[in-house]
Amino acid sequence: MKIGIYAGTFDPVTNGHLSVLQKAAEVFDLVIIAIAADNNKKTLFTLEERQRLVEESIAQMENVTVETFSGLLVNYAEQKGATALVRGLRAVSDFEYEMQMALFNKDLAHGLETVFFIADVEHSFISSSQVKNIAALGGKIDKYVSPAVEKALAEKYQ
Repeated sequence: MKIGIYAGTFDPVTNGHLSVLQKAAEVFDLVIIAIAADNNKKTLFTLEERQRLVEESIAQMENVTVETFSGLLVNYAEQKGATALVRGLRAVSDFEYEMQMALFNKDLAHGLETVFFIADVEHSFISSSQVKNIAALGGKIDKYVSPAVEKALAEKYQ
């Protein structure tokens, strides 16, 4: 079974993430969305809230599961028997950082590849940070996130 791990903070999950996920789900037998508990970011949503929002956003996807993890991603991927890490690219500017991370991960876990997917054009500019900024200022975000995320952001910024 080919298992891909799509890891991130997902604070919150956006349609850009879902676009990458849909492509990965067509390639892998199972995709595990791995929500990072340890990160250097100050998140708006708790780990449990992020997990719930991702689960609600992917409810129709049969070969995708959602888990949380802590520690090194490569160790988690090894525990899960993953064949590859899934990463999304929005713009050329993402590539340098993602390439560096892929090389670190490959050095730490020699059999683990990184597979890059490009988000659909209509979602390629979406970032969680910008979605949060727009929501905080009362803007419309329904075309950038799932209804569950839209509602959760509205509640956070009331």
